[in-house]
Amino acid sequence: MTSTFPDISLSTERLVLRPLDTDDVPALAAMMSDEQVGAWTGVPQPFTEDTARTWITEYAPAERAAGHGLDLAVAEFLTQRLVGLIRLTRTNWHVRSTELSYIVAPWARGEGYASEAALATAQWLFGDQKLQRIELRTAADNTAAQQVAQKIGCISEGVLRNACIARVRGEDGGWSEVRTDYIVWSLLPEDIEGADGQLADSGGFPGYTDWN
Repeated sequence: MTSTFPDISLSTERLVLRPLDTDDVPALAAMMSDEQVGAWTGVPQPFTEDTARTWITEYAPAERAAGHGLDLAVAEFLTQRLVGLIRLTRTNWHVRSTELSYIVAPWARGEGYASEAALATAQWLFGDQKLQRIELRTAADNTAAQQVAQKIGCISEGVLRNACIARVRGEDGGWSEVRTDYIVWSLLPEDIEGADGQLADSGGFPGYTDWN
């Protein structure tokens, strides 16, 4: 039975999802240093280019090799500019499930890239990888991430109370932690039937502010 994700590239109408490369170091560092990314994710802050290089050359390959998950760079098809990241974590190969999250660079928000990339990833996971469940967790106040989950067909399963640690900037410029709830979403193979049509009916990939 498969216990690791392959090194793959996926294409959509506007995007290419591919393994991270050292050429992505400057763009990844800039994206991960964004204020909202720092607030709603657990990525290290500050996220320097050295941190980005370690992530690309050591952390991401080790996580894939161990069977834990997969990181995919999301780049514009025409320009090849890095616009986001899809992450698969907490993969359980016996249950055939994984947790999916998404980050979109501040300069690429409002273009629907998160929903486009997440849907393509889900279709690949259910089709080629034969997974049976994808889980998403969004902080209770992260409405943009919740919009993406809804757009690709996810079903809200409930709330994990006080289970999320978010971060806020203090007056001194430093980060402090605050506790909040997680909303848990699931996506099953039957849930994405017609998801492409729903996105198309919205005029393509809608321009809400999806960042994570």
